[in-house]
Amino acid sequence: MKIPSKEQCYQLIHETGMMDHIAVHSIQVCRVAMLITEKIVSFFPELNQDLINASALLHDITKTKSLETGEKHAQSGELLLTDMGYPEVGYIVGQHVRLARYQNSDDLVEAEIVNYADKRVTHDKITSLSKRMDYIMDIYGKTPEHKMRIKELGKRTKKLEDKIFEHIRFSPDKIDDLLEPIENSDLYISFMKHI
Repeated sequence: MKIPSKEQCYQLIHETGMMDHIAVHSIQVCRVAMLITEKIVSFFPELNQDLINASALLHDITKTKSLETGEKHAQSGELLLTDMGYPEVGYIVGQHVRLARYQNSDDLVEAEIVNYADKRVTHDKITSLSKRMDYIMDIYGKTPEHKMRIKELGKRTKKLEDKIFEHIRFSPDKIDDLLEPIENSDLYISFMKHI
């Protein structure tokens, strides 16, 4: 399995012209994903932390471009990363908006962590799942069909949240308390040195 390093992820972010605010969002999503992974990996030792890290950093790799083209950025991000030789990262990026399948099993996979982490960050702020879903509804709930899909997505993501936090000793609303402000984080400082 080929996984880009943190520095390679930063280079890809730069090369694709990702807007600064989308890059900061991606860093914040990565921080949430890695906090969850750190706290849950003893229950799920098969989780690949490097894969989660790269997938979270790159989950919006084609978002900037999609604002001009109207393409679905999860799918175009998956294609781009697969074409670059990172199919496993691409597979997860392709599921950051909606999982390919929502598992009822006790297993936890990398795509679920990245998907959930993205649902906890609005712009660069960590927020509750319900507030994030309200934001998604406001932005994308343009038709009754879209609204219905977003409501279903919210229900499925809540079940995923319950599954994740069944194994973690803090509640979902404590994530923000456990992470220092983004501009003080090692990940953000490291990113700023590379641009």
